[in-house]
Amino acid sequence: MKRLGCILLILIHFTLQAQGLFPLNEKRYVDSLRISISNNANSVAKADTYFLLSNFYKNTDTVMSRKYLEIGKKLGGKDSFTTAQYYYYEGQYYQDFNKEKAAAAYRKAIEALSKIKNKKSDFYIALCWYSYGVVQKNKEGYPFLIKTMLEKSIPVAEKYGDSKVLGFLYTQLALMLTYNAEFEKAQIYNAKAVTMLEKEAPHSAELLYAYLNTNSNYCYQAKCSSGKQFLDKAGKMVTPYPDSSSNTFYYYNKALYFIGIQRHEDALRTIEKGLFYAKKFNQRLQMQMFYFHKYDIFKKSKRYAEAKSLLEEILKEKTLGQDLNNRKTIYSHLSGINEIMGNPSEALLWEKKYSQLNDSLNAENVKLEINKLETKFNTSEKEKKIAFLSAEKNQKQMEVNKKNYYLWVLSLALLSFTGLLIFLFIIYRNNKKLSEQKEINLQQKIKDIKQKEELALTKAILEGEERERERVAKDLHDGLGGMLAGVKINLSTWSSTHLNPDLHRDFYKILGQLDNSVSELRHVARNLMPESLLNFGLEIALRDLCEFYTRKDLEIDFQAIDIDKELPLNTQLNIYRIVQELLANAIKHAEATNILLQCSQSQENFFITIEDNGKGFENNKVQNNKSMGLRNLKNRVDYMKGTMEVSSDSQGTTINIELNIHGE
Repeated sequence: MKRLGCILLILIHFTLQAQGLFPLNEKRYVDSLRISISNNANSVAKADTYFLLSNFYKNTDTVMSRKYLEIGKKLGGKDSFTTAQYYYYEGQYYQDFNKEKAAAAYRKAIEALSKIKNKKSDFYIALCWYSYGVVQKNKEGYPFLIKTMLEKSIPVAEKYGDSKVLGFLYTQLALMLTYNAEFEKAQIYNAKAVTMLEKEAPHSAELLYAYLNTNSNYCYQAKCSSGKQFLDKAGKMVTPYPDSSSNTFYYYNKALYFIGIQRHEDALRTIEKGLFYAKKFNQRLQMQMFYFHKYDIFKKSKRYAEAKSLLEEILKEKTLGQDLNNRKTIYSHLSGINEIMGNPSEALLWEKKYSQLNDSLNAENVKLEINKLETKFNTSEKEKKIAFLSAEKNQKQMEVNKKNYYLWVLSLALLSFTGLLIFLFIIYRNNKKLSEQKEINLQQKIKDIKQKEELALTKAILEGEERERERVAKDLHDGLGGMLAGVKINLSTWSSTHLNPDLHRDFYKILGQLDNSVSELRHVARNLMPESLLNFGLEIALRDLCEFYTRKDLEIDFQAIDIDKELPLNTQLNIYRIVQELLANAIKHAEATNILLQCSQSQENFFITIEDNGKGFENNKVQNNKSMGLRNLKNRVDYMKGTMEVSSDSQGTTINIELNIHGE
């Protein structure tokens, strides 16, 4: 009796947990899925949510479950992962009432998921293999299911690293071991699941079932007191959720505990509570299991009429009776209970049904044994034929080996000769590479020397230009400029006492021209050697230069950022000349009316950016232009180890220059 109870309990767990577990707060879970559908615009994400809803309703509303499954498939479109998900949830849908279709769906899911390499696909592969093993259990047997879990499902779950899934699979493996009376091994996997889930998922449904499975394992060992602590932990978890379908399984385990300690009245009250939840959630198999335990208690309490009525109701409902072995056991119990009640004719009727079914099952077993013997015979004949062919093959192999020996000797000689040729070729190639590298190094040295010579020549030219500019500027400013200024002063003094401005306008016109000539002379001298650079530094000199070029139809916006006042004079002078040339080009050639000049310094790097709204030019003209101004500009940038970028179109020109203040 106890053995049958153990078998049926495990069948319940397989029916439930092969379909996956839902959170204990099922209402909140379903509400969150519906909110996700409303708020999520992504069709693939919506498809995933519809699949979860389909899985939730498959026990209580198969029409709605199928509807949600098809909606998810449609939303997923041609997405490969969503298609694989669909096959998995289709298998879940068919799990209880069409195992052939469920198995086919799981195979499709595994094939599709194997082509997708990510963690989520591994997660579904682990569940697919487990569910496939469950639906094939009746056909292939428990060894097939255990092998599938140990070789396929659990290794993939361990790779994926999801503690809830792995704990769930450990618990299911423990159930199978319990069914085969391997209680100690089952307890090892239950303990693994409990330890892992208490740490990683302390409020999960997976932990609840780990507690309940641990309790049931102890109960079937007649160690109910050891399982009580786990039953109590499960009770604390599920009590806050009176609307959860998990209450059915909690009360089932609680009834199992009371039966184990012989408290039959408490067991009957607990069974009634469990039946309330089983009926509420349409859990037909669980309902029948509660009835079966009621029968067991009625029989032990000598309430034979009630016991008989329950067995007949179980057969009538057909849930447990679908399995032939279960039906045979129920027939046997009905025969026995009728005999106890003094109904020999009815007892004989049930005994005949038991015998007929038993003979049918035995006949089926005989067929299986015959098939096994036939297979063994065919295998033996094949082995004899294979042995004969193997001997013949060995004889030929010896002949082949002798030929191969000579071939090996010849091959070794050829290999040695080839190796020598390869060695000589490698030496030749290395020498050739060494010669080529020496040539490259020599050319690089020559190039470096040329660059140094060009740099020295550029430096000499620029320094010579600056010295000549300085000399000419001094001569113009101090010599000719002073003389012209003196002449202007003398003429102005003389005219003020001897001439009338109204009568001698021509003279005063010539005097104005002389004044303009002096100003132009000072302008030339200023361009040759800016005094503000020598007296006040680069930033002031550049600002004066911008103010000098500014006029009514030209606006220059100068921005200076972090310019070091202690820059070497030669560096300041080179930067000043570069900016001077840039401004001159923008005004003279671009005909700009608005210029932005920005000069900034960051440690050893100096940046110049100039933008104008002039007429622009084609970029390739910069490379082809041979003008003195652009050539000097390029020489000064190269001299300071700088780079220059030019961008120009019909809207204007932008030039970016980066210089090294120690470039010389």
